[in-house]
Order: sequence, then C-alpha cells, then structure tokens
Amino acid sequence: MTEVQGNDNVGNLALDEGVIAVLPPDSQVLEFHSSVKSAWTTTARIVVRLSDGSCKQYFLKCATEGGEVMMEGEFKSMSELYKLAPSFVPRPHAWGKFQRANSLTHFFLCDFIDMKMEMPDRVTFCERLASIHVNSQSPTGQFGFEIPNCHGKIVQANGWDPSWRSFFTKLLVSFLQIEIGVNGNWEEYEQAFEVIVKTVIPQLLDPLQAGGRTLKPCLVHGDLWEENAAVNRSTGDPIVFDASAFYAHNEYELGTWRRKTIKFDEFYLNEYQRNVQPSEPAEQWDDRVRLYSLKFNLAHMIGWPGAPFVRQDTQIPRELRVKPDEIDKPEEIDKPDEIDKPDEINEPDEIDKQMRLTSLPKKHVNSSHGSC
Repeated sequence: MTEVQGNDNVGNLALDEGVIAVLPPDSQVLEFHSSVKSAWTTTARIVVRLSDGSCKQYFLKCATEGGEVMMEGEFKSMSELYKLAPSFVPRPHAWGKFQRANSLTHFFLCDFIDMKMEMPDRVTFCERLASIHVNSQSPTGQFGFEIPNCHGKIVQANGWDPSWRSFFTKLLVSFLQIEIGVNGNWEEYEQAFEVIVKTVIPQLLDPLQAGGRTLKPCLVHGDLWEENAAVNRSTGDPIVFDASAFYAHNEYELGTWRRKTIKFDEFYLNEYQRNVQPSEPAEQWDDRVRLYSLKFNLAHMIGWPGAPFVRQDTQIPRELRVKPDEIDKPEEIDKPDEIDKPDEINEPDEIDKQMRLTSLPKKHVNSSHGSC
C-alpha cells in the first residue's frame, strides 16, 4: 500500500487515489509540487520514497477535456519510443483516470527528468532520432498507429493504411477541416488546399511507392519542435517528450522543422541526412518536407486561432510549383553550404498561380503567438 505523507494542491489538482494506485507498492509520497501548466494540461512532480528507502521522482500530466484519448495516446506513444531509445525518452509508467467521484480527469505518469530547455547537440540528437526511424517496425507493416492519439489537443485519426499517400491525405484533410472550423472559411485558401490535395500530394507521394519502390513505415515522434526536446541535466543527453507517435514516412518528422519559427534549422536537417538518405526520388525531398510542414502549420492555427503569420504567410502554397507533368524545384532559399541549394524556377504556370495566396483581410489577423 502506498502511503501519502503530503498532498498539496496543484491549482485545483490534488493527488488522486487513481494516481496513488499506480505508484510502486509500499512506497511513500513525500512531496507533490506543481510544475508547468499548458493551455490544456496540468502537470506536477511527485517525490516518492520506495520500499528500499531510496527516493524517486515522477512527472504527472493531467487533462480533463479530451483527456482519455490524450493521456492514453501519450502513454502508448512514449512507450513505443522508449522501447527503441530508453536514454532518449523519459520512462513511461502508467495512464489512467482519477477515482474521485464524477471526475473526468485522466493522467499520464512517467519518470521526472531534470532538464535544461535548450537545443540539444545536433549530432547526438539526429543520430538517436534516425536510429528510431531506422530500427522501428510497424506491427502491421502499414502506416498508422494502434490507437488514436493527439497532436496537442487535436485528435489524430491513425487508422492503418498501406498507402502513405492515402494516409497523409486523410490526416491533412482532417486537420484542414478542423482549422476551418476554428478560424472560419476563406475561399481562396480552401481552393489552394484543393490543388494541393488533388495535384501536389499525388505527384509528390505516389512516386515513393511506385516503379518497384517500397516505403518503410517508421515510428515518428510526431511533434518534434524545441518545446518538446531538451537536455538531461545529469547526463547531457538529449531528451524528447510530449510525443504523438505513429508509423509514417520518416521524412514527415522533419516537416515541423521547416516552419519559419522553429529552432531545428537547416543544420539539423543536414545532420539528419548524414544518418538517413532521402527517399527516392531524392530530388523531391525538399518539396516533400515542405508539404509535410503544412500539417504542422494547421496544428498551430488550430491551437492558436488567428496566429498572424500562418494563413497569409503559409509557405507550401506559395513555394511548391506544381505542373501537370512534373514538379519544379522551389525557389532558392538561404541555407548553409553543407546543403545544396535548389535551382531557380521559371515563371509559374496557371496551377501555380492558383496556389499563390493573396494577403488576408485584417479581420483574419491578430497578434497572438505560440505553437502546439
């Protein structure tokens, strides 16, 4: 039986019997402290004396709205990552529901890691990330995940699909529909996405599984930006958390790194490619990663409605130059010398013009900031 010595409130969160029940048997809760509160979760640190007299710290995350899918999804995501890279991921222990009467709160419990919120060493980080991608095996041989999980607070439909193009299309369209529901309709914006879904996605993703090519479904973290990565103070090792994992094209993981505000920059992209070569056709690598970044832009707009730099400044519709019979390379962008720069492009054709977005009316823009 676990003994509770202290039970401080964390905001309106108290240490619930449901959490106590999953702690090690015959342990004693010594401390219960508030940690960081996000837009949709509350967190805490629990200090426990184990039966052998040693002390251990746990990290507790709780959510009420959509909490069951969110907490179970994170537990399953982190568990799969931990199997492949135990030094890269805090050890997950349990998920469950509060036992107090009428509570709708669910929780996720893992090891507490004392972390420095700074960018990890890119060589070690990319080696470990690439190792997960290379060594993971989809249990069905398909793209998807065993259960739905959440990107931030957004439920991802992760049903198994043998076609990566089909899976990604469904994922992108579902996020687009949610985003329009949050931020409202905009005809030209929606027309641009229609071109992407009907023309860009098939031209970029069908070749990955055509002409005798096979594409391995790889386990991805699913939301890998600087707020979900840090450095372990004790070991100096990189650490990742807040996963929304599923089996995907490994290059999908890099999509969020192409967002304008993300600190995983071209140097990290270049370092990753030292470990994993681009999928064939390799010349479409940059276009594919730009395409994948669109899903992360949509997630940002859902989590932070009215974000000023997204709808009117979305890079995919502007930079992907799609022709009926081929993919032109995007405009030259500033990158370090280690990464080859793409070629200049000619004047875009009619399809490209459809994808150019005009400036948003001011009613669509405010000054909110943040990321999911």
